[in-house]
Amino acid sequence: MAVDPELLELLVCPRSKGALQLVPLPAAVCGRLVARYREHFGEEEPEVSEGLWCRDSGLVYPIVSDVPVMLVDEALQATEVLPEAAEEGGRAPGA
Repeated sequence: MAVDPELLELLVCPRSKGALQLVPLPAAVCGRLVARYREHFGEEEPEVSEGLWCRDSGLVYPIVSDVPVMLVDEALQATEVLPEAAEEGGRAPGA
């Protein structure tokens, strides 16, 4: 089950109020996030493969088991997890 597309249309970056784009996250980053959120899921293993990237703030909000984690304190720096974001001058990967 994926994040509801209608929900994605409504969400904005909590820091900048900018638009968000769904982006794949590198496997190493996904592994770190699974370890970070494991304690919140009890016996269930959290799933992480994508995030929501905001060009305006340069933050990526992880999606953990189909739930966007829309907390600035939990966000990742786009330049650390999506090097192509910096290379493309702030444009979204694939845009």
